[in-house]
Amino acid sequence: MIRREILKEVLLDNRNEVVKHQVIPRSFQFEEFGNYVFVGIRRAGKSFLLYQRIQELLHNGHTWNEMLYVNFEDERLIGMTAADLNLILEVHAEMSTDRPMLFLDEIQNIDGWDKFVRRLADNKYRAYVTGSNAKMLSQDVATTLGGRYITVHVYPYDFKEFLYANGVEVTENSLFATESRAEIKRIFNDYFRSGGFPEGASLAAKRDYLTSVYQKIYLGDIAARHSIENTFALRILFRKLAESIKQPVSFTRITNIVASTGVKISKNTVINYMEYAKDACLLIPIQNIADKLVERETNPKYYFADNGILNLLLLDADTSLLENLVAVTLLRRYGTDDAVFFYNRNVEVDFYLPDTGVAIQVCYAMNLSDETFQREVQALVKLNKVFECRQLLIITYDDEERIELEKCAIEVIPVWKWLLGK
Repeated sequence: MIRREILKEVLLDNRNEVVKHQVIPRSFQFEEFGNYVFVGIRRAGKSFLLYQRIQELLHNGHTWNEMLYVNFEDERLIGMTAADLNLILEVHAEMSTDRPMLFLDEIQNIDGWDKFVRRLADNKYRAYVTGSNAKMLSQDVATTLGGRYITVHVYPYDFKEFLYANGVEVTENSLFATESRAEIKRIFNDYFRSGGFPEGASLAAKRDYLTSVYQKIYLGDIAARHSIENTFALRILFRKLAESIKQPVSFTRITNIVASTGVKISKNTVINYMEYAKDACLLIPIQNIADKLVERETNPKYYFADNGILNLLLLDADTSLLENLVAVTLLRRYGTDDAVFFYNRNVEVDFYLPDTGVAIQVCYAMNLSDETFQREVQALVKLNKVFECRQLLIITYDDEERIELEKCAIEVIPVWKWLLGK
């Protein structure tokens, strides 16, 4: 049982903590009367979204009498259970007669949290909830919450947000002016390799920061939470998944690859570890739509939630980083539920979006005489005969062109320019 005095101390301390943060606003629009569940990888900026919303409300005339913020990773709250959650409301009532809006950060640490936040919504409280576990996006949780909350998957900064964090605001003219275009491409090079974690955006020692974040994820969110003693096997698995970023992964194949390094590991253990990594929002799978159409089990591709972490695990990373960045951007824009696929049957196409009819190949550089590039082009042409796509794209690092072939128009676009589009 958490003591009331401790909880009151936490609530008061958190008021100072929230307002002292200088928050760079993210490109997210809050519904005025919405309840939210924000889920995403650790350090993606979920807490900053809560700070942003609280600071907006304070700026608009609300006071702390109408709000409370709790970070459930506060060591003073260790041992807190679902039975203690109502104390938050009771302690706030001792300090204010106003009905509070609740900001509950990393609440997944409390078993049974979903029942509490459902009751909040049922009793007409407004609540904003964050967590670093993808199970908060599961069907079971969605059923418990019963449509009372808007669920948002939070990723690290997109490129526009990263530019803004580095003091650059993009206008239509800035893409054409030589000086501003050069600055955008310089900052993109940093974003491409270091990723978009908000706290790391302005740091010089980005690799040290990324290493600490990665260690916290695989040692804390995965190994410690699931009592994994063989953390070396876990590290090797993630490294081998990083090396396999551009191809479908079967559990048998990845188990054999890890075992070939001398690590003793079973297929079932690999399956469990990969589920844990998905739960921690570190890995995101994309399915093969060719298999889905015939209801056949598929070997998915796995992508990392941020390029910065992927880059830690690879030596020659550029082509993998490019495909990973495109994958995460598509998932950010269109969601993870049956919106983004790859296609692999007779031809391979990196991404296909059935709802919008867009097919995308990723190719680091464009060389019309190169056999690999021609294979990418022909794959799009063949896929277009299957699905009659509305748009065919080849995303490169910095090449731009328009290709007309067999009555198909294929747009070749630099990734940095594509990221700044809609």
